[in-house]
Amino acid sequence: METGIVLRKNQFFDTRDKRSVIIALDHGGIAGPVEGIEDPVRVIRACVAGAADGILTTKGFADAARREWNRSTGLILRVTGGFTVLGGGFEEEIIMEAESALAYGASCAAITVKFGHEREGSFIKQASLAIDAFHRLGVPVMIEAMARGTINKNKFPANDPEGIRMAARMAAELGADLVKTYYTGSPESFSRVTSACPVPVLILGGAKTDSPVGVFQDIVDSLESGGAGIAMGRNIWGFPDLGAMLEAVRGLVHSGWTVKQAMERIGN
Repeated sequence: METGIVLRKNQFFDTRDKRSVIIALDHGGIAGPVEGIEDPVRVIRACVAGAADGILTTKGFADAARREWNRSTGLILRVTGGFTVLGGGFEEEIIMEAESALAYGASCAAITVKFGHEREGSFIKQASLAIDAFHRLGVPVMIEAMARGTINKNKFPANDPEGIRMAARMAAELGADLVKTYYTGSPESFSRVTSACPVPVLILGGAKTDSPVGVFQDIVDSLESGGAGIAMGRNIWGFPDLGAMLEAVRGLVHSGWTVKQAMERIGN
């Protein structure tokens, strides 16, 4: 089992720098045909051509573009969800069995845990049991670690440094093999997250922004603070020239590009 986990995990992390560029394409299951991912074939083709290390998506998205994959692009299947913007409570449920994910050819499973949520206990339990099931099959698990609630009776924002530091570590304690979470806003605070989490930490992109330079700076700062790369969606495929954006973020993560170099690649 351990060998399978290691080999599959290595699909996403370059053995030379231990970093990864993962493109998140799992938004359609919650929000439908979001602008930019209406055509799964086009987007997957671009991500494969742009040498993304992995793609995080749903089984339906993978079905629609299955002929576009190649052996160098790892598949991370989302196995939690169960709600939509049409009125769901944004409460995570397991919606896919481990055996089904393996049959799809997934090299990793993605599970969201909302620490501090009213249903925190059930989220933790289902994540822990799912991790056991995936690990028995030799499949690594990414936990998307969210933090909400209060610290010292004070509510905090989604990217609160202490909340994220706690959530990332708690995800690792559940057995996660990698963690996807928010960048905390500064190298100093994010280094406290990565130094306290014994598994790789990837930053997510959050809401779509019109400022690529801010996204690039967050990527550089996170890497310098011990981060292992990105697992981003809208701020990558939402850019008009997806190919250029993919080359820019790969340059930042794998080639040590500066923010200036990345901006020049996308024509800014």
